[in-house]
Amino acid sequence: MTIQIGDRIPAAILNTLRDGVQPVTTDELFAGRKVVLFSVPGAFTPTCTARHLPGYAEQLPEFQARGIDVACMSVNDAFVMDAWAKSQNVPASLTMLADGNGAFASLLGLEFDASAFGMGLRARRFALYAEDGVVKHLAVEAPGEFKVSSAEAVLAAIG
Repeated sequence: MTIQIGDRIPAAILNTLRDGVQPVTTDELFAGRKVVLFSVPGAFTPTCTARHLPGYAEQLPEFQARGIDVACMSVNDAFVMDAWAKSQNVPASLTMLADGNGAFASLLGLEFDASAFGMGLRARRFALYAEDGVVKHLAVEAPGEFKVSSAEAVLAAIG
């Protein structure tokens, strides 16, 4: 079942690269904080690299002015996420998260099978806004689209 507005973010462990691969629990990420988590189907893929990640990097000061942290997630490993962040000059305050096996995407009910494209299980393109671990806004893209999960769309939706 897909996560819904009002649901609590499920317990999971993601990874980030800081002095080696470091686990990050969803509790660490969301508890007591306002967070936008956006997910891309794959690091270095065209729309993700040209539009999705850059939009959040550009709008990061606006989110921060509202007291909102921003994290990017993909079904890639922490090394790939770090390399992608460096290649895109992503500010260190935008957290890059690896959901290497897609376990968190599956817990959210937001996984999809991209095996036909040689990519295996992936996370759908989405953005969610949570306060203290409770989903307040959820924007899931239709396959092949990039409309509702952009930084601008999320900023407009959460006011």
